[in-house]
Amino acid sequence: MTIPGAPQSSGAAQPSEAPRAPGAPEPFGARLRRALDDRGPLCVGIDPHAALLTAWGLDDDVAGLERFTRTVVEALADRVAVLKPQSAFFERFGSRGIAVLERAIADARSAGALVLTDAKRGDIGSTMAAYAAAYLDPGSPLFSDAVTVSPYLGFGSLRPALDAARAAGSGVFVLALTSNPEGAEVQRATAGGGASVAQTVLDHIARENAGADPLGPVGAVVGATLGEAGADLAVNGPLLAPGLGAQGATAADLPRVFGGAVRNVVPSISRGVLGRGPSPRALREAAAGEADALREVLG
Repeated sequence: MTIPGAPQSSGAAQPSEAPRAPGAPEPFGARLRRALDDRGPLCVGIDPHAALLTAWGLDDDVAGLERFTRTVVEALADRVAVLKPQSAFFERFGSRGIAVLERAIADARSAGALVLTDAKRGDIGSTMAAYAAAYLDPGSPLFSDAVTVSPYLGFGSLRPALDAARAAGSGVFVLALTSNPEGAEVQRATAGGGASVAQTVLDHIARENAGADPLGPVGAVVGATLGEAGADLAVNGPLLAPGLGAQGATAADLPRVFGGAVRNVVPSISRGVLGRGPSPRALREAAAGEADALREVLG
């Protein structure tokens, strides 16, 4: 597995749109747009926390984790646009849990779903390059269509992940305006020049995606529970919107939060679908119902 080099510059944005070389992977933005149009605008989280395993009648151990995850993947991977496994719920079981995650990623991608691994990694230099290799190198067993990352060591620190994603035809979703209330103390703070920290992050994302069609490879994470974003979300990239369902947001809230960028929203629901298990049929019905409701709003 090749580890991308650590950043050698200040992290200036690289052009996103360039002639596609023969044999080069299809860009993530194009693959995501097609998946959302064909399968419906829905991302289902795979969050096997202890309470949910118990609710399914499973033990909170590796066997329960594997049964839960396999059921979700087999029920939904051939029909939803995106599956989003939360890495922490697998990591808590050590190497055996990671093995379950590796298989889930491979099986979901084989069935046609895009896999967004929710890892929220963020570091500098060779460490960030190693994270990029783990999730964005096609030779890695954790290779995903996209991964979430944190920009709060400076946006330029994400350069290894941005470059690795571009090379592999994968995507990166950058935390910008998250759905947790504590996030505001950092994200709404004023950066140099008077813009908020979140707006500064969004501006960096927009530069990364300049010229891409239909969407750039760099997305932003913007909570659906915000009420109003209070920021310019026209980043020419996908907008992952957690917070629907159990956290209180609904499909009807999306136009108010995302405004003119609502077409690029990737709504994320976890408990609202997973809570209908363990019946595969019930999981499929829940996902289909959520996708239909979102289509009415997002078009």
